[in-house]
Amino acid sequence: MLAPGNHISYPLDRTKPADGATLEVAPGVHWLRMPLPFVLNHINLWLLADGDGWTLVDTGIRSRKTQEIWEQVLQRDIGGKPVRRIIVTHLHPDHAGLAGWLCERLGAELWMTREEYLLARVLASDRPPPPESARQFFQAAGMTAEQLERYASHYGQYAQVVSDLPLSYRRLQQDEELQIGANRWRVVIGRGHSPEHACLYCESLGLLIAGDQVLPTISPNIGVWPTEPHANPLADWLESCRRLPVQIPDSVLVLPAHGRPFHGLKPRLAALIEEHESGLQRLRGLCAEPKRVVDVFEALFRGAVTSGNLIMAIGESVAHLRYLQAENEVTVKRDANGVDWYQSQRTY
Repeated sequence: MLAPGNHISYPLDRTKPADGATLEVAPGVHWLRMPLPFVLNHINLWLLADGDGWTLVDTGIRSRKTQEIWEQVLQRDIGGKPVRRIIVTHLHPDHAGLAGWLCERLGAELWMTREEYLLARVLASDRPPPPESARQFFQAAGMTAEQLERYASHYGQYAQVVSDLPLSYRRLQQDEELQIGANRWRVVIGRGHSPEHACLYCESLGLLIAGDQVLPTISPNIGVWPTEPHANPLADWLESCRRLPVQIPDSVLVLPAHGRPFHGLKPRLAALIEEHESGLQRLRGLCAEPKRVVDVFEALFRGAVTSGNLIMAIGESVAHLRYLQAENEVTVKRDANGVDWYQSQRTY
């Protein structure tokens, strides 16, 4: 089944496991669909047969419902066999949320890249109220006083949706090979959506566990946040999108964190690059006159920006503006109210 405009195909057609159920997509590779309490209502987790035990990839968000589903999976699918390790592709709560709980529950090792593990530990220490630097970051983007108050009321929630990570972990690195059962999986690092996102490629099975680095129908969020306000993650992500097809054959079956497994890695990455480059071009034109971050949403998003997705929209918009700044295509000036105004260097 072809996805319009992406030239990708879904070999499982419309087959997918129900929430909390599993489906074997290749020998020893089981797809576990876990519900999420968001508009993006699910995450795909992976159970890999590992000799007489198992390796788990990603965990779902920390919640009572997710824990209950895991207890059912451990009884029904794991069947009392040892879990050798829990691999977390990156630090976001839907991926890392129950890693600590599962590690403690199962006596398993946590495997992550260093930047993801350390940043997760830092974010878990955040407590309200937000620091002044964070408030200034969103004020500079054009948030109203009411919106800033709402942001402050939700600050520090990472620790609520991610269980305490183990105090030690096993580091994943680029091109490291993991022997999992009869198969070898190579670590492929992507950047931009998160600092050091680990994908797993198995040549013998023709599979890529892609996490959020490449998704079949949506683009992963690429955002700048108060912890590193001058970062340029869009440059990192575009570079990763251009590098992945060189490292991994297009024949691979991509196992994404959201959506259905698909063929067509190369055309999908090309479509994602084109989508962001088109957004950048619209942004250049819109900023012919000075604009705040909150003024540029129309250049980057098809859907409405609401109170529920405002923070993500600001982060992504800043990322695109930072990219153009780094290319010396826009300048930014801060006014007396602490608000940044961005303007293109030439007419488009």
